[in-house]
Amino acid sequence: MELLLSLTFHSPTARQDSAVMAASLTRQGSPSAAYSANTAVPVPVVTQTESRDKWSKKMDFLLSVIGFAVDLGNVWRFPYVCYQNGGGAFLIPYILMAIFGGVPLFYMELALGQFHRTGAISIWKHICPIFKGIGYSICIIALYVSFYYNTIIAWALFYFYSSFSTILPWTNCDNVWNTPDCTNYFGVDNVTWTNSSRSPAEEFYTRNVLEIHKSSGLRNVGGVRWQLMLCLFLIFTIVYFSLWKGVKTSGKVVWVTATFPYIVLFILLIRGATLPGAWRGVVFYLKPQWGKLLETSVWVDAAAQIFFSLGPGFGVLLALSSYNPFTNNCYRDAIVTSLVNCLTSFVSGFVIFTVLGYMAEIRKVEVEDVAKDKGPSLLFITYPEAIANMMGSTFFAIIFFVMMIMLGLDSTFGGLEAIITAVLDEYPEQLGHRRELFVLGLVVVCFLGSLSTLTNGGAYVVKLLEEFGVGSSIIAVGFLEAIAVSWFYGIKRFSNDIQSMLGKSPGLYWQVCWVAISPAFLAYIIVSSLLKGPPLTLFDYKYPDWSIMVGYIIGLSSFIWIPVYMVYKLVWTPGSLKQRLAVCLRPERTIPDIHAESLNMATVP
Repeated sequence: MELLLSLTFHSPTARQDSAVMAASLTRQGSPSAAYSANTAVPVPVVTQTESRDKWSKKMDFLLSVIGFAVDLGNVWRFPYVCYQNGGGAFLIPYILMAIFGGVPLFYMELALGQFHRTGAISIWKHICPIFKGIGYSICIIALYVSFYYNTIIAWALFYFYSSFSTILPWTNCDNVWNTPDCTNYFGVDNVTWTNSSRSPAEEFYTRNVLEIHKSSGLRNVGGVRWQLMLCLFLIFTIVYFSLWKGVKTSGKVVWVTATFPYIVLFILLIRGATLPGAWRGVVFYLKPQWGKLLETSVWVDAAAQIFFSLGPGFGVLLALSSYNPFTNNCYRDAIVTSLVNCLTSFVSGFVIFTVLGYMAEIRKVEVEDVAKDKGPSLLFITYPEAIANMMGSTFFAIIFFVMMIMLGLDSTFGGLEAIITAVLDEYPEQLGHRRELFVLGLVVVCFLGSLSTLTNGGAYVVKLLEEFGVGSSIIAVGFLEAIAVSWFYGIKRFSNDIQSMLGKSPGLYWQVCWVAISPAFLAYIIVSSLLKGPPLTLFDYKYPDWSIMVGYIIGLSSFIWIPVYMVYKLVWTPGSLKQRLAVCLRPERTIPDIHAESLNMATVP
C-alpha cells in the first residue's frame, strides 16, 4: 500500500495506538530467544518512519470483510449444498465445522494481519521464512480466480442491461436465438415437456449470452464475444477506480456494494414468501433427512462450504486487517463477520427456495425436479425464469442482477487487494509510491487473462478454472498456513501476540483449534477432494481426460511455489544444514522491529 508521508505522532489516534503498543511490548519483555539465538545472522535495520495506510472508519473494514466473505457462492452454492445433504439436518455438520474449523481460521488470519501489518508474502519473514512460498501461491491463486470470477459478473451485467425492457427477453420463445426445442410452459396449458425441451431462460443464457452452441468444447472455444468483453471492461474499470488509491477509496465503495445486496435480499424474500407454492420450496429446503448425517460426503461438503464461504487462506483477511489500528478488537470482528456470513447463506436459501417452490407449483412438478440446477445455472436460468413470470418482473430482474454484480465486485475487491498489498509490502522501494500504476498493470493482466472465458466456449474454461484453479490448492495452502503458525511460529508466541493487541490471551478452545482441530479439518477436506469424484461435466459436455490433466497442472502451478521456495531458501542460506534449518525456521525480525515505524523510531542491529 501507499505509505503516508506524515509521521504516526501527527495523529492523536496514532499516538494512542503507539503508546498502547509500546506498553504492551514492554510488558512482554524481551523477544523470545528463538528470535535472536543465532547471533551470526544480523537483524535487518529498519529506518522507515512513515506510517501505514489505515481505514478511515471501523465500518469501512467490517463492510470490506463482509463484502469479501459474502459473495455469489452464498446465494447459489449454500442452498444447493444444504438440500442435497439432508436439508435441515445439514445445519448440524455446517455449524460444527464453522465452530471448530472455519471461524478459528478466520480469527487467526485477522489476528496475523493486524499484528504484523503486512501482506501475504512479506508476513512470512515475521513468522517462518521457509514458508514464504505460501504468499506467492496465494497471489497466483488470486490471479486464477480473477480470470473467471469477473466473467461471471460480466454475465450478470449483460443480464442487467437486457432487463431494461417491458417484456424480459427470456420470457418467451419468439426471439432469433430460440430453437424449435424452446418450450414455454408459463401461462400455457397442456404443455408437453420432453428431455429435449429447453426453457426460454435456458436458451437465452446458452444461446444469446454465452453462444455456447458455436463451440464444440475446449478444443474449439470459438471467438471472443465482444458484448461480454465490453461488460468485462466496464467491470474492471469500476474495480480499478475502487482500488487505485487504497483502502481510503475501497472503504467508501463498500458502503454501497456491501449493503445494497441485503436490501435486495430482503425485498426478494418478501416477494418470494407471497408467491403461490412458496411453502413447498421451504419444506424441501429445510426438511431434515437425519440418515444423511451418517454419510461422509455430507461432512466433507459442510467443511468445504464453510471454508470457501468464510475465505481464510486467500490472503484477503491478512491484507484487509493489516490496515487496522494495532489495538483493534479483531476477536469481536471475527465473530461478528462470521455470523453475518453464515446467516446470509441461510437466509439466501429462503430467497431461492420460495421461488423454486413457486416454479414447481406452476409447472405442476416436484420441487426436486425444478431444483436440479446448481452453480451459475441457478442464478442465470432458474431464478430469472421465475422472475420473468412475476408481476413487476422488470423491476425484480433489475435489482436481482444489481445485487449479483455488487456481491461479485466486493469479492473481486478483496481478492485483488490481497495481491496488491502482498506485492507492494514485499517491494516497497520499487512499488510503494507507484500504487496507481501497479493496480493498472494488475487489472490489465486480469483482463487479458480473462479473454479465454469470454469466448463462445468460455463457460467451459470458467468451469475448469473454478474446479482446479482454486479447489484443492487453496485448501492445501490454508493447511500449511495453519501448521506454520501453530507449530513452527508457536501457539504460545501467537497467543502472546494477540494478548499484546487485545490485552488478554486467547482461551484454551482457540488454542486447541489452531493446533489440532483446524489443521485436521483442512486435512480432512484435502484427502476427500483427492478421492476420485464424478466426471466433470457442463450442460451436455463431458470434459475429456486431457482437460482434466490440464486442470491438475493449473492447480499444481500455484502450489508448486511453496516447495520451490523452501529449496531456494535452504540452498542460499549459508552454514551447515542444521544452521540453515534454524535460520529458515526462525522469524527474521524481533517483535518491536515489526512495529518500529508505528513507534516512530529506528531499530539497530
